[in-house]
This record gives sequence, C-alpha cells and structure tokens, in this order.
Amino acid sequence: MYRNPYENLSEPIRIAEIAKAGFNEKRFWTGRIQLNFVEGPDNGPALVLIPAQMGIWESYQKVMVPLSKKFHVFVVEIRGHGKSSWTPGDYSWKSIGADMESFLKGVVGKRAILTGNSSGGIIALWCGAHVPEYVAGIVLEDAPIFSAEMPRFKDWDRFVYNGLHHLVEKIGDPLNRDIADYFRGLEMPVSDTRTKKVPEFFIRYLSKKTEKFEAEHPGRPVDVGFPETLRLLLKSLSMFDPDFSRAFLDGRFYEGMDHEESLRSVKCPMLVLHANWRRFLQYGLVGAMDDDDAKRLLNIVPHAVYKKIPANHVIHMFKPKEFVKAITAFSEEAGL
Repeated sequence: MYRNPYENLSEPIRIAEIAKAGFNEKRFWTGRIQLNFVEGPDNGPALVLIPAQMGIWESYQKVMVPLSKKFHVFVVEIRGHGKSSWTPGDYSWKSIGADMESFLKGVVGKRAILTGNSSGGIIALWCGAHVPEYVAGIVLEDAPIFSAEMPRFKDWDRFVYNGLHHLVEKIGDPLNRDIADYFRGLEMPVSDTRTKKVPEFFIRYLSKKTEKFEAEHPGRPVDVGFPETLRLLLKSLSMFDPDFSRAFLDGRFYEGMDHEESLRSVKCPMLVLHANWRRFLQYGLVGAMDDDDAKRLLNIVPHAVYKKIPANHVIHMFKPKEFVKAITAFSEEAGL
C-alpha cells in the first residue's frame, strides 16, 4: 500500500497575490483522512471551491482573490489530490461525500455555497442532497450530470472514460512512473476524421525536464517553468493518485450517487454553468453535458439558474472574470 508523498509537505503559498490577500494553506483531520485546503479572509458568506478530477487548489488561482473580496473562500483538495491523503482502494462518491461532510462541519462551521468543477460539481451535488444542513447553495461548473453515469459513461459517451483508461495505463503506478508518459498517445478529436496528438519530440523534452526537476528537488511535486496551463497540469498529475481514476473504470466510484435522485433532493438555490461541448461519432460527447442533459436537469430542478459560458471545460481558469461575475450575481440574487 502506498501513501501520498506530499501529504506532510509544508511550504508557504508561493503565489504572491494570493498570499498578500490573506490566504493560508491548512490541514484538517476528518477522523479518517487528512484534507489539505486553502482559506481566505472572512469577508462574507462561506464559499467552498472543489477542483475537478486531477485538480489542485492552484487551479483556482485566477479567481481566489476577486472572490475573497465578498466571500469567505475555502479551496479544498479532495482525497487522492494535492496534499490530501491518498486512499487506494477507497474512492467513491460516498467516501468523498463523507469527507466533505466532516470538512463543512469541522472547518467551515456554517452553511456554505459549494461550487465544483467537473467531478467537483458532482461532489457539490452529493452534499446538497445528503447534507443540506451545511449547504446554502450549489454551483455546478460544467459538471458531467448524467454523462458520468454507467452504462452511458463507458459505452456511449466514452471520450472521458477512455481518457481515464489512458491515464491509468500510462501513469497508473505512482511508485514507478514518468509523468510525461501521460501525453504519449493522448488524442484530442477536432472532427470525426481528425485528431490532435502531442508530438513525440515534445514528450521526450517534457520527460527530461520533469526528471531533472525531480532529481534536483526530491520530495517536491513537479513544478517546471512552463506556461501556466501546462505547468499546473504537470504539477497536478504528480500529486494525483491514479487509483482515483481507476475507480471510475472498475465501478467502485459510483457507490452512493444517483444523479436524478440527487437533483430531486436538492432544495437550495442552484446555478448551472455550462461550457462548450461537441459530439463525434467515434468518441461520443466531448464535454460534460450536452444541451439535452441541461434541459433534463432544468426540468428536474426548475428553480435552478442556467448560464451558458462559451469556454473550455475549466471555466474558472479560461474565463475567470465571467466565473466571478456569475458566482457573485448568483449569491446576491439568491440572498445567500
């Protein structure tokens, strides 16, 4: 059994703007695992940000400071991510939901707005359905509502499922892996007949750079001076337990979560942020939800507010101003 090598890594926040705004990195023992999180100053209602699969708290760096002017911001790294505990063999909506219940009760201590990107949105939904006493509102940031349920996830809209299979195949052994291998053979469809791939020469270059960093900085996550999106992806991958993705493949992850049932249970205000999506014959849905999914969601939760934002899946990273504006308006209009 392996553990997170970075779980006890202690270091100051290196992003000057975030540190200056009063954010601090902290740890919380749930009674089962350790959760790493970053907390800002208490300037308003509690707002908990939950990153996507493979995401760490830094993915929210563009929105943390502006949000902190009106909210008490918490960014939590769920189990299997960042400096939080890795729990190989124990990843499911139910176990992560229990972690979040402990975090909301033991750290936040008041009803909070929960916003989650991708699978983080499903976690926010789980909390709204199962621990409503801790949840003031929910924001689903391009969450894969319906599309991440079996058998659709594997058999029909299989692009993301195939991507997780690729990750496990390439870097599934955390004790013996080259992070750059993740990019080898990775495909991004641009049409039904054409895909983009990372050139082999660049993968070899990434491998040399990451290996050099690891040799010179033992015990630290990969943090190489590439452009921000690539830098953050490499760092996130180095701090990610691949068994989290493996649990989606072998079926362990789905325990304790039915999307429609959970949506029907949610009574608090809800904001749905919907990013770009495409559909290809070979891959199915490339994105989190299609328009039919969004319509179905709104039929189930008629009080939900829907906003389409033409952006990449990680809206808060690629359209940070629109994300902050949407969260702020939602909170004000819902009286949260």
